[in-house]
Amino acid sequence: MSSSHSKDNQNNTEELEEGSRNILLAIAGQLTKGMDLQRVVLPTFVLEPRSMLERITDFMAHPELLFSASKADDPVERFIGVLRYYLSGWHIKPKGVKKPYNPVLGEFFRCQYKYTDGSDGYYIAEQVSHHPPMSAYCYACPAHHVLIQGDIRPKSRFYGNSVGTIMEGGSHVILADRYNERYDIEMPNMYARGVLFGTMTLELGDKSKLSCKSSDLTCELEFKTKGFFSGQWNSVVGKIKKETTQDVLYEISGQWSNELYIKNCKTGQNDLFFDAKTAIAVPKTVLPEEDQEDYESRKLWSKLTDAIKRRDMEGATDAKTAVEDHQRQLAKERDASGWKPRFFEEDYDDYRLKALKNIDTSNVDQMKSQMEQLVAKKASS
Repeated sequence: MSSSHSKDNQNNTEELEEGSRNILLAIAGQLTKGMDLQRVVLPTFVLEPRSMLERITDFMAHPELLFSASKADDPVERFIGVLRYYLSGWHIKPKGVKKPYNPVLGEFFRCQYKYTDGSDGYYIAEQVSHHPPMSAYCYACPAHHVLIQGDIRPKSRFYGNSVGTIMEGGSHVILADRYNERYDIEMPNMYARGVLFGTMTLELGDKSKLSCKSSDLTCELEFKTKGFFSGQWNSVVGKIKKETTQDVLYEISGQWSNELYIKNCKTGQNDLFFDAKTAIAVPKTVLPEEDQEDYESRKLWSKLTDAIKRRDMEGATDAKTAVEDHQRQLAKERDASGWKPRFFEEDYDDYRLKALKNIDTSNVDQMKSQMEQLVAKKASS
């Protein structure tokens, strides 16, 4: 691997110690190709110290891209803005090849954002199913009439020297002040290469899609994995088309971890689309653990997180096992009582936030009041 390739992908690679590699080899010896990994217990050294419910907030790190998109009168410009927002969420990740905690059933994460223009953003996510795993989430910025609802249904598979996570589910971006114009987003898949030998590397691969029926626009993106001898790390290409005519309006190219470019197919002009190196993520505000409920992600996993940060792998294993054992004890009780999610409800094949069910999403005060109650309320109050 050349030095330039190493630099391009240095945050997505990890050299495992011999002991850690041996543990993975022992686990792999019990697996077959294509096997579902949902019930396989993974060692704690592969874990990122946060829950999947919190990791989804990476896609809320550059909200200004959506705010500016909603203000554009041209539907093509709005589509381009939403696409830019979507591609801005992949570069935020921990160094190395790590996976977030698998949320337990009923676990939830909530946070708030304070923006420089005085507006607020609100996010809440809940684990609505454990078998199969499913995380539902909602983000809202009432002042800018932006709403995002979606769910992630990851399915992990073992492929020999790699592990793939098939990212089923999707996200829906709704611009309330544009007659609830809706953008549907499908996710690419994720691959951890070099699990058994070589350098462990995280890659995005396969195809993803953004579409907006009301504006007759679509963009199919291809996240390209690097070849063994050639190619570029973290490469993505795509074409913005009119759905009915298949006319190509713009082309997207570059690296999601670096610079992305957009080419106007009519004029041939190629412009910088998004620069991950200079983009500044908006920080989130999370209630202190003493004000959180027992099933909030950071409080629920606090002992595991502390152990990982101390590099105490034995303590991390004990903490993780304690949470998982408790869940197994609760499983029969939940089955008997007919457990249902607290914050979300199923709507055909999607999940929607219950608190917004009968709310006019264009009503700023009403939206703000509902989201504030969900996100900012302390457990003791």
